[in-house]
Amino acid sequence: MQIRPFQAWCARSDLAAQVAAVPYDVVDTDEARALAVGNPLSFLHVSRAEIDMPAGTNPYSDAVYSQGYDTLRKFQQDGTLIHEPAPQLYLYRQTMGRHIQRGIVACCSTVDYERQVIKTHEKTRQDKEDDRTRHIKAHHAQSGPVFLIYRDSAALQSLVRETESGTPLFDFVAPDGIGHAGWRFTAPEAVSAAFRAVPAAYIADGHHRAAAAVRVARERRAANPAHSGQEDYDWFLGVLFPASEVKILPYNRLVRDLNGQSPDTFLRAVRSRFTVRATQKASPAEPGTVCMFLAGAWHELSWTLPPGTSPEGRLDVSVLQERLLDPILGIADPRTSKRIEFVGGIRGTAELEQRVNSGQHAVAFSMHPTTAAQMMDIADVGGIMPPKSTWFEPKLRDGLFVHTLD
Repeated sequence: MQIRPFQAWCARSDLAAQVAAVPYDVVDTDEARALAVGNPLSFLHVSRAEIDMPAGTNPYSDAVYSQGYDTLRKFQQDGTLIHEPAPQLYLYRQTMGRHIQRGIVACCSTVDYERQVIKTHEKTRQDKEDDRTRHIKAHHAQSGPVFLIYRDSAALQSLVRETESGTPLFDFVAPDGIGHAGWRFTAPEAVSAAFRAVPAAYIADGHHRAAAAVRVARERRAANPAHSGQEDYDWFLGVLFPASEVKILPYNRLVRDLNGQSPDTFLRAVRSRFTVRATQKASPAEPGTVCMFLAGAWHELSWTLPPGTSPEGRLDVSVLQERLLDPILGIADPRTSKRIEFVGGIRGTAELEQRVNSGQHAVAFSMHPTTAAQMMDIADVGGIMPPKSTWFEPKLRDGLFVHTLD
């Protein structure tokens, strides 16, 4: 595993709370505009630049990418973002209630991605990959970090705790209650050396950002006869967390209709494939169970699997898809179906009940969280997880660290 320090553009310490913004892909245009209102320093003016353009502007128009670049340049020129005098590695700590996770902010190698030292577990969508590629090329920068995990390392943990005892670059609590703090590593060479003993890293969130960075790197390599592999375009912005510290929430499902069936007919079909019992619980207590909300009541679904089931086949989301969503509800491809919606566990199960009781949806499924170990095991054998299998929380904030390509 290769990482390297980079000469970051960092949010000015006293402005970091205003600059830091949620990732571009967890809000739509209206939500981004509402979050940024009254805050001209929000990085959403870069990552969702359509909020500063007339209503109805196509977020994928050339003008939006250009607007985002202009705002990024403004932040660099007016001191909102400060250019570090030398390459650095950083510690980024997030606190959500009692949960604390500590990530190392670094540049990761696109070559490691290509040779699967950085492992993936998800297919990318061409339209989303194209968007992130255009974003990097228009801005000449990577501002949305890729969220990666690695199996715990005692050497790295020691370096992290030593750095955490120093004075932070920034330390604030965002309006959503999530705490964010950052430090420079005093011995970045030791961190890089420790990572050389890490056999692999795994993309937890940001598959499209990573794939886009690799596309840009390939294009620039091909156009540069003097390419050496050390150019900034050959590296992408990442934050690497030990697997034991990350928090994965369930990714729940809502389906708009019962595929022409009455609730009773649908429930009989479900009973033919699962053990079903009435329950007051809205969330499954363990893997191998799903809680289903139908016609105002919760039901617990459980099952057994045959020996030799693949790691991805053992996932609860896989069982639900293969035994219920496809054969009973007719949702063959959840990536493209308009009848299914995915809801991050951060919204809670009350959201599922409200959507079904309102008539917006016919049935909801409350999932048990996929574990980091399951995700890494699947990636290790080259498997692909079903879409929307994991919801990592808290989310990384954009704008605190920016990696420029030239």
